[in-house]
Amino acid sequence: MGTVLCSAAFVLLTIDTFRRIPKQTNQIEMTDAVVRGKHLFDRNNCMGCHTILGEGAYYAPELTKVWERRGEIFIKSMLRDPQAMYPNDRKMTNYHFTEEEINDLTAFLKWIGTMDLNGFPPKPDLAQPVSAAAVQATVAQPQIYGQVCVACHTMNGTGGNTGPTLDGIGSRRDGEYLTHWLKDPAAVKADSKMPKLPLTDEQIQELVTYLSQIK
Repeated sequence: MGTVLCSAAFVLLTIDTFRRIPKQTNQIEMTDAVVRGKHLFDRNNCMGCHTILGEGAYYAPELTKVWERRGEIFIKSMLRDPQAMYPNDRKMTNYHFTEEEINDLTAFLKWIGTMDLNGFPPKPDLAQPVSAAAVQATVAQPQIYGQVCVACHTMNGTGGNTGPTLDGIGSRRDGEYLTHWLKDPAAVKADSKMPKLPLTDEQIQELVTYLSQIK
């Protein structure tokens, strides 16, 4: 009798799990672009370096929640030219994806990020002290700063080390300079290692307003 009851419970739980899959995986948003992106992800063996949904290698960053962490601009820029994003540092291969392939891969990673995975993967505790200038800023830190800028720049010891620190940037550079720089770094400094990011005018203005306060 115990075996029968356990078997019945197992069957019912299995049925319930399969019933939940479409909603929890946000299946309704699985577009043709998402499917193409998944095939492209597999063909290029991205899991040979990256982990996604708990599977893969640990050589490169985990990708299940990369859309939430980095956003569209960073993902597309990284897929377009990894070396430009991290000069002399990033080891990711440039696959020379077409713009359509980049859009498809981005759509796939965005869709993966919308899945209800019951809290997986857990968010790391990245709490860090911030500079007094950042705390006193009257304008909140733009989302694009946390997605893109911190990948290369530090502020009070937090962030990447590819680019110069942004501590006191508002004292060193005025708004006009920052605007020109964010629009096209190479136009300001020909040998700049910072890539030209596809930032909108609104995003540039948000960053300039925020960075101008960091003194």
